[in-house]
Amino acid sequence: MIGLNNRRRGLAARYGAHAAAILFAAAPAFAQHMGPDFGAKGDDNQGSIELVDQKTLRVCADPNNLPFSNDKGEGFENRIAEFLAKKIGKSLAYSYYPGATGFVRNTLNAHLCDVILGMPQGNDLVQPTNPYYRTTYAIVTRVGSELDGVTSLDDPRLKERPRRIGLVANTPPGNVLAMNGLMASVKPYPLMVDTRVESSGAAMTHDLEKGEIDIALLWGPIAGYYAKHSSEKLNVTPLPETPGARMAFRIGFGVRHSDQNWKRELNTLIAQNKAELERILLEYGVPLLDESGHAITVAR
Repeated sequence: MIGLNNRRRGLAARYGAHAAAILFAAAPAFAQHMGPDFGAKGDDNQGSIELVDQKTLRVCADPNNLPFSNDKGEGFENRIAEFLAKKIGKSLAYSYYPGATGFVRNTLNAHLCDVILGMPQGNDLVQPTNPYYRTTYAIVTRVGSELDGVTSLDDPRLKERPRRIGLVANTPPGNVLAMNGLMASVKPYPLMVDTRVESSGAAMTHDLEKGEIDIALLWGPIAGYYAKHSSEKLNVTPLPETPGARMAFRIGFGVRHSDQNWKRELNTLIAQNKAELERILLEYGVPLLDESGHAITVAR
């Protein structure tokens, strides 16, 4: 059960406010059938082979899931894909599928693409590469508001008078709110949405701008992106780790379990291009953390 909970938290980190609940339900079914050569045996059943396209970087992506990706190439994973394709001398192509039930099965494991550019460490639906960034859930407040400067969910200002706290249902900050007796203050937003038409991150940010909530709790990349594009001045503060409620996750690429050489090639690219990858992430407002939990504000 602990392992399953970790996978669920990891998927929540990847998909933020989007269709993660369905993926959580599907995860055990896929995982129990995955071996070292899952999805890579040919019809002749003669063993495991790598079927990575040698001329094209084929990326699995959601067509409408900013800040991560969209079919207009506007997300930071689109930018990273362009960078990687240039580095390895390949053309770039996408296999798009909404981030919901069947995403891995209908893209990566169907051999329509060869890499997912944002998967949390510990998600066993795919084989993860080494992480290329570490990020966390975050607090978003209006600059100059009564709650401006709140850095943790045990801040007494959250209890001074009735507050409205925006929370995506079933995400880790909810555990901390419960520990601090703040669940009655929560305005919930759905975890499971159709990314083609909805975004809980966008909806929550809009409500914060309009004063309908006093504070927003969002997955860091989503918080940073919408704060940068907000009509109001917003502060984004990483949530500190709390016993019993993990907030920070390492994010890598995801490949098929059979693709060992491809994984090693991607690991080399990550190691050799760390500064450029961080630069792209910082441009999109992603709150980056080093392994000590300190904020990274300049690409290293």
